[in-house]
Amino acid sequence: MTLPSFYPIFDNVAWIERLVPLGIKLVQLRIKDQPEAVIRDQILKAKDICKAQDCALVINDYWQLAIELNCDWVHLGQEDLDDADVAAIKAAGLKLGLSTHDGPELDRALAQAPDYVALGPVYPTILKKMKWHQQGLGKVTEWKALVGDVPLVAIGGMSVERAPGAFEAGADIVSAVTDITLNPDPEARIKAWLEVCP
Repeated sequence: MTLPSFYPIFDNVAWIERLVPLGIKLVQLRIKDQPEAVIRDQILKAKDICKAQDCALVINDYWQLAIELNCDWVHLGQEDLDDADVAAIKAAGLKLGLSTHDGPELDRALAQAPDYVALGPVYPTILKKMKWHQQGLGKVTEWKALVGDVPLVAIGGMSVERAPGAFEAGADIVSAVTDITLNPDPEARIKAWLEVCP
């Protein structure tokens, strides 16, 4: 399975509607702290947009809704994994991405036979408070040697300027959030990302 090398993450379907048509082929919808009805509505809208644009949509966390709404992908953090029914996810035909931050988490993730593994934060991130400090590009190289053929996503403080270094270090995919959403011209930033990602 070959996944696109650029993987933005958005917290609202409005971003997907605005930016996916520019050429994004892999995107995650990560909604936090919203009622289930809102989340359901956003997932359904995102599905329609992504289907029309031939873009793979990854649903963060809400694996039950992802199954119910016939999504193709779900992404789980380590805490999400505590409560998730991975067998049900796989039985429903969903592909699975998992977050990792250290060796034990990577071992746990690989035991689930994921469709990709994310390592972060590669650089300091402002998105969320973490007990892990920046992992650095050396860890990307180390992780890639451990995961083998499983696609490796570099996330955390990633930018257009830092992406080539992540690819050189062994990342198959680079994920970005605030480099796009906090940019004064998100459309231009997406175009720059699409140029730098092989």
